[in-house]
Amino acid sequence: MKFKILAIFVILAGICRAQEVLDKIVAVVDNEIITESELNFQTNLLASRYGVSPESPQLKKQTLNSMIEEKLAYAQANLDSIEVSDDEVDKRIDYQIQLFIQQYGSKERVEQVYGMSIEKIKRELRDDVRKNLMVQKLREKNFGTVEATRKDVDDFFEKFKDSLGVIPEKVKIAHIFRSPKTSSEAKEKARAFAQSILDSIKNGADFAEMAKKYSEDPGSAKEGGDLGFVKKGVFYPEFEAAAFSLQPNEISEIVESPVGFHIIQLIEKRGESIHARHILIKIKTDEDADLKTIDFLTSVRDSIENGDSSFAYYAKKYSEDEDTAPFGGELGTFYINQLDKSVLDVVSKLKKGEISFPKRYEYSSGNYGYHIIYLEDSIPQHAPDLNKDYADVKKLADEYKRQQKYQAWIESLKGKIYYDIRL
Repeated sequence: MKFKILAIFVILAGICRAQEVLDKIVAVVDNEIITESELNFQTNLLASRYGVSPESPQLKKQTLNSMIEEKLAYAQANLDSIEVSDDEVDKRIDYQIQLFIQQYGSKERVEQVYGMSIEKIKRELRDDVRKNLMVQKLREKNFGTVEATRKDVDDFFEKFKDSLGVIPEKVKIAHIFRSPKTSSEAKEKARAFAQSILDSIKNGADFAEMAKKYSEDPGSAKEGGDLGFVKKGVFYPEFEAAAFSLQPNEISEIVESPVGFHIIQLIEKRGESIHARHILIKIKTDEDADLKTIDFLTSVRDSIENGDSSFAYYAKKYSEDEDTAPFGGELGTFYINQLDKSVLDVVSKLKKGEISFPKRYEYSSGNYGYHIIYLEDSIPQHAPDLNKDYADVKKLADEYKRQQKYQAWIESLKGKIYYDIRL
């Protein structure tokens, strides 16, 4: 956990560092430096997070030590020739930007807070993100397979059981999911509209402007349909088959996927990755299709309640969730606070063994269906018990063992890699 938190701090500090002109160097690690402003920035973040004074000498010392450890790990990653692709960096930067937007509420607010455009923020992030990913890869390579033995788990529990707090309430749930079926008329109407857009582009209309105006993909429409560089295996097979067959700047005919009709333009291809843009026209469902889906799921629920067959039987037979249907609709066991709000709203009203009435479920922006949820088991909040909660305790013991080995490894690096504290 410490490692992950620090990684975000390093990224944030990278943005602020770009705005510094003159700064005191407080530490040197191999070919890297740590400035006073970076140290103060991260110390303030930790102080705010844990509600302590940023003036604490002990906090500043701990923060500097963590930053030095990060630089030592990066130096070793360089020595070990750990490689990170541009595609990996792009994805992490996009993810980080989305976190910023969620935190501040809008792209404009992020730009206001950091005093630069999103594109400039991305450029400023790039170097720190690459370094961070290199360290993560090295950490995973050296310690990713480390696991606690049964004795390790026993010892960990005995040592920390009084500070582990409580095990939150857990639920085991399953569902049967169905999507409303669109009429042939609605499908043809969507195809015809997509074709009219394609015809306009062929007659000279600007692809990006048409995407901004008509595309129903909220993630790319504002960017003119731009999807960035994406590796093979991310998109729907129908989309990928068409996109990978295109030449740079070539535009596809109408392509149908489970989410609607696409017009695709390939911008660039690099091995197993493509940079493409698209316009998505979704197939609209009508109110009648929704009602039919709700009625169908209600009848399935009634059949289970009447004892005609089990929930698992009907899930295997009727659920359209391909990931869970073969396993009787099993979604798994979750802490109650891990559940999506829409699922939590349903589950919190159920008793063990009960099945909900059909509920709308939006699995991605603009894409939805209906499901019934079965509360298979409910385990109340309780004090940790090694026998009942062994899997949960083992996860904590695994991470503790990895962290112990990581710290020992860091100490060994201090004897091999140059570093100097100048605070």
